[in-house]
Amino acid sequence: MESNVMRDAVEIEEEYVLLDLDSVSEQFDILPNAPYVLSGLDTLSPILVIDNKLKLIGHYEETIGTCIALTEEDTSPIVPEEIGPSEVNKSSGRCNMNPNLCPSKQVKPVACIDKILKFKLLVDTNVPDASAQP
Repeated sequence: MESNVMRDAVEIEEEYVLLDLDSVSEQFDILPNAPYVLSGLDTLSPILVIDNKLKLIGHYEETIGTCIALTEEDTSPIVPEEIGPSEVNKSSGRCNMNPNLCPSKQVKPVACIDKILKFKLLVDTNVPDASAQP
């Protein structure tokens, strides 16, 4: 009976990791929808293979301070109704849409990032060097 209680009491802790491809994206063109395989997240050096061509090795860096991932959504530009009577403002009880204003963005937090996983090109030592002479 105690083992059932212990199993139910186990909390699952989520940890969010940011994949940083900045150092690689300058050297290689990575398509936004390219298939990828990420393995070894529980190791010190995870491996990321993109499009079965590009093989990267990563290392973790702890975040300093608070690192938050955000998302943005388009919202309509709204001009609040003028307070008080006016000849110009004849719309009572509603906000006026101003077509001359640019659409605004609403930013919402998605997750708190715990670690950053930075990647660099993995040089595979098992592949023979084509430039080597026999």
